[in-house]
Amino acid sequence: MFYKRFTFRLISRLVFINLMGYLLFYLIKNTQLWFTIIGVSLILLGSIISLYYYINEIRSDIKRFILAVKTRDHTLNFKNKATKGSFPELYESFGEILQVHKQIRMEQEAMFQLIKTILEQVPVGVIVVSNTKTAQDNEEIAFFNQAASNLLGVPAYKYWHRLQQHLPNFANEVDQISTGGKRFLELKIQDKLIQLSTEVIPLNLYGKNYTIISFQNIKDEIEQKETEAWNRLIGVISHEILNSITPISSLSDTINSMVTDKENLDLDEMEDLKTALQTIKRRSSGLLDFVKDYRLIAELPTPNLESHTIGEILKHIKVLMQPFAKVKNVVLDVEQTSSKITIQLDLKLIEQVLINLITNSIYSVEDKGNPHILVSYRLENTKLYIDVTDNGKGIEPADLEKIFVPFYTTRKNGSGIGLTISRNIMKMHRGSIEVVSKPNEQTTFSLLFNYV
Repeated sequence: MFYKRFTFRLISRLVFINLMGYLLFYLIKNTQLWFTIIGVSLILLGSIISLYYYINEIRSDIKRFILAVKTRDHTLNFKNKATKGSFPELYESFGEILQVHKQIRMEQEAMFQLIKTILEQVPVGVIVVSNTKTAQDNEEIAFFNQAASNLLGVPAYKYWHRLQQHLPNFANEVDQISTGGKRFLELKIQDKLIQLSTEVIPLNLYGKNYTIISFQNIKDEIEQKETEAWNRLIGVISHEILNSITPISSLSDTINSMVTDKENLDLDEMEDLKTALQTIKRRSSGLLDFVKDYRLIAELPTPNLESHTIGEILKHIKVLMQPFAKVKNVVLDVEQTSSKITIQLDLKLIEQVLINLITNSIYSVEDKGNPHILVSYRLENTKLYIDVTDNGKGIEPADLEKIFVPFYTTRKNGSGIGLTISRNIMKMHRGSIEVVSKPNEQTTFSLLFNYV
């Protein structure tokens, strides 16, 4: 197959032409064989013409290949020349390049159709305007999805000036942010007021300028968010009311059992009754103040800081929560109620936090064999901790970062705002809440105060 190689053929032709030229020169100089001279001359001329067409054929094939690439013509085929031509490797490469080019073109077309299909399905209106003007000095709309047509109540126009004529307010608002940006606008479409969040993005592709306009109706979303906000607000207030009323109700039942069928009470019973009534009064007063001052979840009442001993705080919370824990068959131990360590805080708000934590612990241990909750305090350097520890089901590691997020809850009937409120209250006291949990073993929530 070597004789088919271009180099061999070219050299052979050149050698043959040289030999014919030398022979012709010799015949003309040394002989008078005119018929032979004419024959050799014709052969020489034919060889030169053949060489020209041979080289010109390759040049023409290369030109055809380049033109096919430029015009994206994938019908050109070099299979025959790849097996019979002088440059089989070259023609084979031509074929491979055209095939790869065709594959890339098909992939681009497939991706374009995929993106187009996706944009047709999304509920966001998308309009792409080509800023290159036509012969009639009009800007052409390159893409107009169905959502845009539905939201604006217009057909998928081909030219931007048609949309300007139909919806001048929309077009003017888009022009205001033609260099890029977002804008909120209201339009009246078919006697219905819609609120659109509109964004414009200018884009340059392959030397051509485009404007991408995306918009969506947020009126329904705003109304839905407003409804959700009201529902959550009601849930917040309900949560706090229930959390305070439940222990008050349990304490009331205890008082009722103390006085039922008794005409006289001894001094100890009178003291217990007095303490219980004071606790109910204080908790009821705190609940009323909390509901009255409550506006939003982030706007809790400003703390009224006063000096209170840790023993006082723990004693109050023991009296308040012990009956509720007893009803749930939970052992509630509140230690160190005689401590004289004093700290500045709002007693009502801190009680609210401890009620939330102990209530959560009671629900956490309700399925345990020996449910137990311990409330205590500790001092570490300049920090004072009030700990609420239980042996309940605990908190999974993945949930530890989420439990303080508003409305996130792992409890079936929980509202997800108790811990959020508790953390905000502690922040207002320039403190914080820490939690350590080993699932199904032990969980400790700690109220951290800066103690100097």
